[in-house]
Amino acid sequence: MKPRSFAAAARDLAGVGRRFYARGWVLGTSGNFSTVLAPNPLRLAITASSVHKGQLRSADILQVDDRGAALGRRTVKASAETLLHVEIVKRRGAGAVLHTHSVWSTILSDAPRPGISIAGFEMLKGLSGIGTHEHEEWIPIVDNAQDMRALSRTVGAMLDDAPAAHAFLLRRHGLYTWGATLAEAERHVEILEFLFETIGRGAARSPLTEEEAYHGAVKDS
Repeated sequence: MKPRSFAAAARDLAGVGRRFYARGWVLGTSGNFSTVLAPNPLRLAITASSVHKGQLRSADILQVDDRGAALGRRTVKASAETLLHVEIVKRRGAGAVLHTHSVWSTILSDAPRPGISIAGFEMLKGLSGIGTHEHEEWIPIVDNAQDMRALSRTVGAMLDDAPAAHAFLLRRHGLYTWGATLAEAERHVEILEFLFETIGRGAARSPLTEEEAYHGAVKDS
């Protein structure tokens, strides 16, 4: 992975924030985004805490190290969930991590199961490495917590247990996904948010059971 300039990364992350806000995926100050600037030593560009994503600017991005500590200027504070980004990058070798708070991802994240399995949808082919709609994607659900160090350890263990997963949901919170590049991570958000809304709307209007409404798309583990 080639090092990226901080200025370019900040500009690109700000653009992602404004686009996601326009889609209703990160209303208000919700959500956080990061991209890798350098792999060794690890440096991330990440959104500041409590910033309105519809008004995100390059000045709202800062740089952190492999412990999630802010580097350089400290006029803004890093996202409270920075350690989760660091954990995902380390475990997955990701080049970018994106976290959204859409209505549909939040609803599905409260399912009474340890995850959801989505299969049979053409849009699954938009996920990296997937070449057929017959793919079954397992998306773990992780119980949310305010202790970020403990939560990052839980997320790390979950990623080890689900090596093929492209994403996970924090319960009653939202989606985390990643990619080798920021563009790939953004595509994963678009694919997964589409699938979540499709499944959620189908279940909401169907008189059948949840599994029947999803046409076999969502299964218990």
